[in-house]
Amino acid sequence: MTAPVRQQPKGNPARIALICTGIAFSMLGASFAAVPLYDLFCKVTGFGGTPMVGTAGAGKILDRTMAVRFDANVAPGLGWKFEAESPEIKARVGETQTVFYKMTNRSDRTVTGIATYNVAPEKGAAYFVKIQCFCFTEHTLKPGESFEAPVVFYIDPEIAENRELDGVHAITLSYTYFASKSGQPVAEGKGGSVKGDAGNSKL
Repeated sequence: MTAPVRQQPKGNPARIALICTGIAFSMLGASFAAVPLYDLFCKVTGFGGTPMVGTAGAGKILDRTMAVRFDANVAPGLGWKFEAESPEIKARVGETQTVFYKMTNRSDRTVTGIATYNVAPEKGAAYFVKIQCFCFTEHTLKPGESFEAPVVFYIDPEIAENRELDGVHAITLSYTYFASKSGQPVAEGKGGSVKGDAGNSKL
């Protein structure tokens, strides 16, 4: 005698569809959240050459002095002149410093630009703390128009506790200006946005 075949219970199609839709939206939401979470992670840890972000001075100043170099780059096609007021300064560790950058639109059209940045060497980024800067903020310049913007920063005194960085005597802050589209830097000839430093850096 043949044993009866058990039929698998049928699920509710509407409930299954609802679950699948929920999973899809959760994955979509996670993908959108990944970018700001990654940016936050970089700012907190200095990962990938991203400077730390602070709201006040260090609180103490050491006798140790380091050179801070300021690199300024412009992506092809933007038509801007971009430079720091000084290519390099000597700064005591923990001392708050202010350096100005100047941007000039040398093209014959109104252009909106946005700057990205990084710090080299990468292992020193965790100790370079920016209090104020113009990065990731759109600026629109008419033909021939210029503006200046400050970068306020200090080198965290905790760098002295990291013996692996005893041989680091200079840090380079590098900016690159790109044309901006919807608040995102866009490399010429590419549809995607650009995060971090550009390939034409002088580091």
